[in-house]
Amino acid sequence: MSERPPLLVIVGPTAVGKTAFCVLLGQRLRAEIVSADSMQVYRGMDIGTAKPTEAERGGVPHHCLDLVDPNEAFNVADYRRHALAAIEDIHRRGRLPILSGGTGLYVRAVVDEFLFPDRGADWELRRRLEEEAERIGRAALHARLAAVDPETAARLHPNDLRRVVRALEVYERTGRPLSEHLRESRARDSRFDLLMFGLTRPREELYERINRRVEEQLHRGLVAEVEGLMRQGLDEGDVAMQGLGYKEIIAYLKGRWSLEKAVSVLQRDTRHYARRQ
Repeated sequence: MSERPPLLVIVGPTAVGKTAFCVLLGQRLRAEIVSADSMQVYRGMDIGTAKPTEAERGGVPHHCLDLVDPNEAFNVADYRRHALAAIEDIHRRGRLPILSGGTGLYVRAVVDEFLFPDRGADWELRRRLEEEAERIGRAALHARLAAVDPETAARLHPNDLRRVVRALEVYERTGRPLSEHLRESRARDSRFDLLMFGLTRPREELYERINRRVEEQLHRGLVAEVEGLMRQGLDEGDVAMQGLGYKEIIAYLKGRWSLEKAVSVLQRDTRHYARRQ
C-alpha cells in the first residue's frame, strides 16, 4: 500500500459534466473538490466561468474558487500554493480530495510537480509579446513559437494568445521549450497516490451541451455580469476579461458585434477550446 496521500483527479473538456460527476462522487465518498479552473479563481465572475452555484455543489465542499478579485495578478504558482494547502487540509481531516478542472496546466502543477513560471510572471515580457502579436498578427507569433517549440505549438490554436505568450515566456526565460519542462516534470514521481480519470462524450453531444450552456449563461445574466465588471474598471485588456464569455460580450457591449454574433462566436470558440482540451 502506498505511503503517499491519495488524490483522485477528474479531467475532461468544458461542458462534459465534470461538476455534476464530481459532486456525485463527493457525496458518496465523503470527498471534497479542489477546482483546477484558471477562471473560477476570480470573485464576481460566476456566470461566464460556469462556476457551480451553491445548489449545484450539492453540499460538497469546494476549494480554490473565488480566491482573488479580477484586477489582481494571479498565476499558476499562486494556484499551486492554494491547491496544495487545500489538499493537505482535506487529508488532515480524513477526507478524500478530488482535483478537477479543465485547465491542464493547473492540474499538472499539482500532480506533476510542474510549476510555471517558477519565479512568477514576467509581465513586461508578456506585454511585449502581446504588443508584438498586435503588430505582426497572432499567426506570426504562433509561427515563432513553432520554430522553438513545435510540440507545444501543435496543440495550441494561433488565436489562443494567452497560452502562446505563456509558452514563449517559458522559452525566453529558461532557454528551453515548455514541452521539455513538461516531459521532465512527468518523469518525476508525484507526491500523491494518484487515480486519474478522463471524462468524454461523443463530439456532437458535447457540442450541443456547449451551445446549450452558452444560451443558459445568457438567460442567467451573462451580459449584466460583464456590464458590472466593466463598471468596476475592468476591460478587455485585463487578463481576467480575456476568458471565454467575457471578451465576446465586451465586443457586443462596445457595439462592435451584435448580440447574435457574440453568442455565435462564443459557442464556436468554446467548441474549439473543448477540442484542444
